Formats: sequence, C-alpha cells, structure tokens
Amino acid sequence: MKQMLLAGALGLAAGCAQPAGDTQTQDDKEAAAMTDHALRGDNRGDRINGAPWATRSPVLGVQGMAATSVPLASQVAVDILKAGGSAADAAIAANAALGLMEPTGNGIGGDLFAIVWDPRTGRLHGLNASGRAPRGQTLAALKATLMERTGQDDDIPDWGSLSITVPGAVDGWFTLHGRFGRLPMAKVLAPAIAYARDGFPVNQLIGYYLGRSKGLFERLHGEGVIEEIDNYRATYLVDGNPPAEGQIFRNPDLASTLQAIADGGRGAFYDGPLTDVMDAYFQRIGGPLRKSDFAAQRANWIDPVSVSYRGYNVWELPPNGQGIAALQMLNILEGYDLAAMGHNSADYLHLMTEAKKLAFEDRARFYADPDFYDVPLARLLSKDYAAERRALIDMTRAATEVDHGDPQLLEGDTIYLTVADKDGMMVSLIQSNYRGMGSGLVPDGLGFMFQDRGAQFALEDGHPNVYAPGKRPFHTIIPAFITRDGQPLVSFGLMGGAMQPQGHAQIVSAIVDFGLNVQEAGDAARFHHTGSTSPTWVGRMTDGGTLELESGMRADVVADLERRGHRINITKGPFGGYQAIYRDPETGVYWGASEMRKDGMAIGY
Repeated sequence: MKQMLLAGALGLAAGCAQPAGDTQTQDDKEAAAMTDHALRGDNRGDRINGAPWATRSPVLGVQGMAATSVPLASQVAVDILKAGGSAADAAIAANAALGLMEPTGNGIGGDLFAIVWDPRTGRLHGLNASGRAPRGQTLAALKATLMERTGQDDDIPDWGSLSITVPGAVDGWFTLHGRFGRLPMAKVLAPAIAYARDGFPVNQLIGYYLGRSKGLFERLHGEGVIEEIDNYRATYLVDGNPPAEGQIFRNPDLASTLQAIADGGRGAFYDGPLTDVMDAYFQRIGGPLRKSDFAAQRANWIDPVSVSYRGYNVWELPPNGQGIAALQMLNILEGYDLAAMGHNSADYLHLMTEAKKLAFEDRARFYADPDFYDVPLARLLSKDYAAERRALIDMTRAATEVDHGDPQLLEGDTIYLTVADKDGMMVSLIQSNYRGMGSGLVPDGLGFMFQDRGAQFALEDGHPNVYAPGKRPFHTIIPAFITRDGQPLVSFGLMGGAMQPQGHAQIVSAIVDFGLNVQEAGDAARFHHTGSTSPTWVGRMTDGGTLELESGMRADVVADLERRGHRINITKGPFGGYQAIYRDPETGVYWGASEMRKDGMAIGY
C-alpha cells in the first residue's frame, strides 16, 4: 500500500520519464506536449505531476496532522497538538471550532461518533455518542401528535421539535477526553470560545449554505413545522441577513455556552444550568424532551467491526449507524477484478451501483439501535452472504427492484475530521446536526441549533428501527479506518447522508484497487445512487432509483450506463466531503488530504 499511496495511479500522472537516448530539444518536447493534450477550455491549470484531476499533492508531516473542512479549525487542531495535546484533544478542539464556523453541518446540538487508534494498546476503539428519543413520549403519543399537527402519522417531519433527540456531542467530547485527553478541557475549548466571542470570516461554501437555510427555515416556520424562529434569527442572522463569504461572524451566546461547559464540565450541559434552559425551552414550544432525558444521556465505547478487502482491514462502527453498508459493499465487490475494469469505467460504476442497491436494502431492514434489536452482524458481514448477494447482480442490466437478504436475518449535512499526533494516536471523528443545518430550533440564548436526527425513526410497528422511548435512531454519520497486519494506515471519512457508505467504498477501492494517493482518492469524480428504500421504511425502491454522476465522467461511459438501464443525472451534488490521514508504517510520516468539494485543509508539521 505504501508504494500505491506514494506513487499514485500508474498511467494517470501528467508526466513520464523520457527513454534513454532521447535527442529531442526542449522546444520539440513542449510542442509535442501541446499536440498530445487537447485543450479543455475550462480555465483550469495543469499540474506538473500526479493525477491531472487532483487539486494538489498530499500534505506531509511527522509530528502531527489535522484535516478538517474549515482551514481555521485545522489550525486550531495543530495549535493544540503543538501545545502538548493528544490527537483526541485536538479533535475535540477542532470539532468545537467547526460547530461555530460550519453550523450548517454540526454543533453541540448534534451527535458524534469516533474511531481512535491507540498506539499504547495497538488497537482501535469505537465511540457511539448518539442521543436518544424522549423517554416520556410513546409511539402512540408521537403518532397522535403527528396526526394532530400534520394530518398523517407515518413519517416524522425533518424539522421541528418532534425530530429532536438528545444531543450527544458534548457527552462524546468528555468521554473521548476522559480516556485519551491530556490537556484540561478549558484549554481545549479556549480557541472556539475566542473565535465565537471575537469573530471569524465566513468561508465561501458555508456562506452559501447559510444563505440557503434562511429561506428554508422561514418557509417551514410559516407552514407551522418549526415552532418558533426568533432564536434562529437572533443567532445566525446579521441585520436580518445570513453572513456572507468573508464577513466577520460572531456568536457570543455560543461563546458563553462553551465557557459554561469548560468551567462546569459535562454536567453543565446534561444536568445543570444549560439543561434548565433547554428544558424550559421545550416546555415553552411544546416539545417532548425534558431535563431527565438529558440527565440519562450516556455515550458508550464499542468495538469497531471490519471486513478484509484484498488483504486490508476496513473498519466501521456497528449500528445504529450505517457504516456496515460500506463493508457489505466491499465484500460484494471483492469478487470482481475492479482494477481490470478501470477506474470510473462503465463496468466499475455499474457494479458499484448494484452492490450499493443490495447493501442499502439490508440497511433499510436490519440496521437499528442494538439495545432494542439484535442486529445480525455476523451474517451480514460474512463472505458467504456476500457471495449470495453478488449472484443477484446482472452486469448487463440495472436492477429496478431488490429485496433485503434471507429471512433468517429477520430472526436473528455533517462534518468529518481526522487528527494524528506525534505518538501515533489517530482519531477519525464525525459529527452532525443532520438534515438542513438541524431542526431549525435554537434554545434561548445558547447559540446552537438542535439536531433533527429523530426524523430517521421508522413508525411501522415491528420494524427494527421503529420509534421507542429512550431509543437511538438509525444514524447516517460514520467514521472509518484502514489497517493492515495490525498497523494503522488510513483514518478517513466522507460526510454526506446516504453518500457516506457508497463514498467509503469508492475511497477504499480508489486506494487499494487503483493505487491513488489519499488526495487523489478524494478529488476523483464520484457517483451517488439515490432512490433506495429508506431506513424509515417509507418508499420502497421499485424503479431502480437514479445514478448521479459528477461532470468529470466520460460521455461514452454515461451512454453505456444508460444502455444498461440506469437513469443518469449529471449534477454537482450530493457527493459529500472527505478528509484523510495516511500513516507510512515504515517512516511514520503522515500524509494528509482534504478534498476540493469543501473549503477545508490538511495541515501537518
């Protein structure tokens, strides 16, 4: 893998060595180069070496590395590392900064998952810091409220108080810090507090999403979906408008909230003065969460699960998240020679899409909170089961409808960041408010928005993911990791709802099958298949869905896919956002990457 990651994809580099005895002059060579490469006319420059679509080479470092979706947050992480903090400290600091700087994707009103490589024990540890449904609201009561408010009782709205579960992020910070932290939490949170108080310039992409959210929330409030909107306006608008690219944005309420957490610890948020504010807010707007729900919140350490893909172990977290869908896809794909097909060829994209359809049908039927349902992990991740599912794929025709696996199984918008430190600890962390910036609801004077993750519950009795008091909903956010021969290699993730498992499979294949380095793997054109059956069990796939492709795909490939029956949409999204750190097992050098679809940056030292 080292050679693949260092060299990049063979045959895809922009330059090649001249054979011995070449007598061409420099002018001859430049003229030949001009005729060898057609003019694109897209105003994009050319790289001297590396894959032509890559935006840059990987960032290198030895003492530490941080890769996040906002450059200032990456710098915060590196500053914490330089101050003697661990990778866990730096990840928490960066996450706190991102909650301020990228509120469209995350914040302390959301949930958190992480995978940590601990160099002391030589193993991976998983953290599930997702929150639970209100304990005082039954399924029958929820359905009655839905019928009264919306006139239907088979789907939870994506916004408003009924979609809110207890935020798990702060609990996750303190759980992670308690095991792997070095610096005091007050020092870890200090950079985010300072930026919230003093202000920071808004990035281009975040400014775009903030502008889009305003119209959405105003409309939803007008329709009665969001119970109140004054707190959103007071927190996220400046003189009635969302902050634009380059504008200085301050969030003094969030600064005060983070300071209270730094001073009072976890209890300030879950059983203290901040909790009292949140409890009073939900009572005021008629929401079901109460102080006792916050007091009962507990993150838990879990064992990551893995499959072997061509000799590399790919790790994800088990349900209630969707990470094992990526592992199911990889198990199916392992039976084919993807390298011979060619990266982003018609055969490759067809196969990837069909494997995704099969994995996502199982995702819709079997992924749920393990405290309430015995998820058949061993069977779902077995090579035998993958072979059975693989046999359903027709390489000449796109499937319009697929079913979940054998009946025996029935018995039985987000940020990603990664940080590595000088001691070899690597943290793969993902955190989210879920769809559309979150629920639209901001508790009085606290400076953050609650997540809307509860919208992912099913409402059908007997479904593994059906709503229940105190239950964790199905989750889309998933961190990932690759190891080989017991050594850490790549800490990575790719945010973006249902894009995440199919994105993880594409990244792993790009690195393992095609030898792309961590930056090239993230910058390469992607696919996203939409239309599979939902984990809420609303809307079964009957038409094959839609295969969304980026414009970097070839026209002949698109035509071939259409002949096989795929409905194609060339679009700019949603293809997620990726960060990664590769650790050279021989030299210990870190190779960091942050892709071009976000405004992020990898920083090493």
